[in-house]
Amino acid sequence: MVHADENREVVLLHRLLKLHNRLMAPFSTHLAHRYRISLNEFRLLMMVGSLGRTASHEVAELTGVNPMSISRAVATLKRHGRLVVETDATNRRRKWLSLSKEGKRLYQLMLPQGEKVAHYLFGKLEQDELAGFESIVDKLLERLDAEDEDGTSRFLNRTRLA
Repeated sequence: MVHADENREVVLLHRLLKLHNRLMAPFSTHLAHRYRISLNEFRLLMMVGSLGRTASHEVAELTGVNPMSISRAVATLKRHGRLVVETDATNRRRKWLSLSKEGKRLYQLMLPQGEKVAHYLFGKLEQDELAGFESIVDKLLERLDAEDEDGTSRFLNRTRLA
């Protein structure tokens, strides 16, 4: 509900944050404790599982998780035997990520949870509503990902406190 003295966009932002929190509930309730995995580790595991083999910076770009958090998740998943990290033979700075046997097992166990969440969330939407929502999400992500000519985030620059 929008009150006359509140900015509609700010209220919508808070509703989006609430949506995010609600979407995380199945993860924390069904997966985090059972498999001893953090949200960023889960996101990394699921992204590597879907891509087969990738690099940390690609996962950071695809998920929007900052590179330091991805690096920590890589280290933890590797330490727990869930991730294999290999140095690229042609570019020694690049590290290839792939799931270990244990990582693949977890990926297969956790994949249905993501599918259940997606089906529950979007199951009542008509195809045109889903397409419209997808278009809005794409526009918002494009705006949030925009950079200036120096490669600096326009979003972070515009939202900096004075």
